[in-house]
Formats: sequence, structure tokens, C-alpha cells
Amino acid sequence: MFNYKTLEHTNIEMLHQTFVDAFSDYQVKIDLPFWKFQNMLKRRGYVPEISMGAFKDDILVGFVLNGLRSFNGMKTVYDLGTGVVGQYRKQGITNNMLKNINELFREQGIEQYLLEVIKTNISAFDLYKKQGFEIIRSFSCFQTDKNKFVKVSSCNVEHVDKFNAADWELLKKFWDFEPSWQNSVDSINAVTDAFSYSVVRIDNKIVGYGIIEKRTGDIPQLAVDKNYRNKGIAGSLVADLLKNTESTKLSVLNVDDNIESTKNFLSSSGFDFSVGQYEMILNFKICN
Repeated sequence: MFNYKTLEHTNIEMLHQTFVDAFSDYQVKIDLPFWKFQNMLKRRGYVPEISMGAFKDDILVGFVLNGLRSFNGMKTVYDLGTGVVGQYRKQGITNNMLKNINELFREQGIEQYLLEVIKTNISAFDLYKKQGFEIIRSFSCFQTDKNKFVKVSSCNVEHVDKFNAADWELLKKFWDFEPSWQNSVDSINAVTDAFSYSVVRIDNKIVGYGIIEKRTGDIPQLAVDKNYRNKGIAGSLVADLLKNTESTKLSVLNVDDNIESTKNFLSSSGFDFSVGQYEMILNFKICN
């Protein structure tokens, strides 16, 4: 009834339309015009040759969109979006797409398969568990309107065009947790010009930084040197970032639930919890 095949011959317009249709009744409202969809694919490293579609009469009705990068030193595929159009659900399509993909991965020596799932999406979570995925982290996501952000103090904030490799080596030392795939250095560097970059310097040294997507208001990274915290630096950075996005909303996705300080800062700054997610991984046993 359904034909399953990889997506290198499927145009982006069809992918976008099916994606919008599949997520039209999703638990979290998804605003995804075509430009944002294109940006998402590029940012998350979409590779059509390792992505899978379910077709009925040459019409795409289901998909698993995947990216490919190194993650923790291992050849890893990331599921950047899985969905089935409403009228074709409960017919085993997602399960069949994942089975086909897993066989493809084993042939190509993929070591890990990474994804995120909303905690309240029980059917998807159960499906991934049956496929062998295990939870590795728990995330919280936050959002706020620009006019709700609470600014408590002011530091001098500067802008830079982007961060180079040497900058990143310094900035990584500020992290309390490794950013998720979509917020990673690789994802930021994939669409460098989509972001605005703000820094605070003390004695000519960067002690805090923040990054925001100019059009969407997404803040993939915000961090302060551990020796300079509780001085208003993070609040000053967010106050500056919100001036550099055309979006009326700000979002911070995938904050590690173990990092109470980050969650408390966001809550006290006017951000509201929006949704919780699990980061899950499937490890493949590669046969030589």
C-alpha cells in the first residue's frame, strides 16, 4: 500500500507541505513557513540520502528527516523531524520507516541515532522505546514575550560578527551542559548569518555571550564565565539579544533539567516553561 524510499529525489516544497500537514494537530503549535523550514533543515544538517519517506501514489504522506554529524566522537544520525499526515496514522508507517532506516544505517556504519521527543507524546515515546532508544537527558523549554522580559541590571554589551574556532574553545568553558544537537556549535556554524552574537568583556576578555536567531527569536546558547556570575551579565545579554531579533517572542529550547541555575534565571527573568522533552539515543552494534 505504501512505498518507502529515501528522499534525495523529493523536492523541498513537497517535504515542507507534508511536514506542515503532519504537524497541524501537534501538541505544540508549530509556525513553520517555507523559509523557516529551509533554515531548520540547513541548521540541523539534513541529509536526504539517509532520510526516509512513505509514499502513496507518489504523494509523500510520512517522513523521517535525518541529519548526520559526529556526536561525542561517534558517527551519529539525528532525527530532526518525524511525522505522518493525519489520515494515514495508525497504519504502522512510522514503525516501517524506522525499520528501513535502521537497516540503512547498519549498512553505512552509523553508530548512533539521536532524537528528542516531547514528554507528553506518549505514543511516540513508546514507539521509540520499542525500537531500542534510551533516555539520556531530560530537557525543559522556555519562552517569553519581549515585553515580559525582566531586566535587573546593565552591563556593557558588544556585538561580534561570529565566533571563530579559538573563540569557541574559550566559550565552551562557560557551559554547564553540552548543548543539544540543534543548539550545538555545528548547528550555529551551519547558518552563521542567521544569528546575532552578543558578548560582555571585562579587562578585554569575553566573560559572557549570547546568540539569538535574528528572525525567530530562538536563543540557542547563553553562558557566563563561572567566575563572573551573579553580576547581571546574563540579564544584560538577553536584554541586548531581544533588540536584535524581529520576533516578538523569545525561546530557549532544551535546557538540561539538571541545571537548576539556568532554569531559575529564565523563570526569574520572565520566561515561562513551555514543554519538556527527552533526549533519546539508539546505539548500533556495528559488525565488521
